[in-house]
Amino acid sequence: MTHGPNEIEIKLAVPGRRAAQRLLRAAGFTVSRRKVFESNIIFDTARRTLRRAGTLLRLRQAGGMTTVTYKGRSAIARHKTREELELAVADAAVMAAVFERLGFRPVFRYDKYRTEYHQSRGAGMATLDETPVGFYMELEGPPGWIDRTARQMGFGEKEYITDSYARLYLDWCRKNRVKPSNMVFG
Repeated sequence: MTHGPNEIEIKLAVPGRRAAQRLLRAAGFTVSRRKVFESNIIFDTARRTLRRAGTLLRLRQAGGMTTVTYKGRSAIARHKTREELELAVADAAVMAAVFERLGFRPVFRYDKYRTEYHQSRGAGMATLDETPVGFYMELEGPPGWIDRTARQMGFGEKEYITDSYARLYLDWCRKNRVKPSNMVFG
């Protein structure tokens, strides 16, 4: 979900699915999109031009849909804010071939299960992401709404995570002494 051309978000680590569901229900959230498997592929040049610029090109397959996403450089303060442009495409394989013809190649793959939540009168959305390295809620919307919603669920600013899933995965690998590759299930 994008508010204007920018996404504004934080992640919050949670101990598991049930704990997250209790927090979300208590804050007035209901499921707006049931749990769906997502496969995400990050593309970059051989010289990692996009990564060095702090930008991202992603191809996502989720629930029978394929989306191409460009994310601009992050402005990180209390929340992560960055330009986000998304486009639905008909064929993931063809889009991947187009990227490769343009000089981009797959550099990282990550999987997750995502459930989306909305409040009846909320200005943003929450997601519950089940990843191979833990459970995270994302709050995306206007900064004031994010802060109020996080406080309502018992989280303080010190618990806000603005890192990408790639960064969280690399940190997890370092902590668990695992050689990084792709963040996938199985």
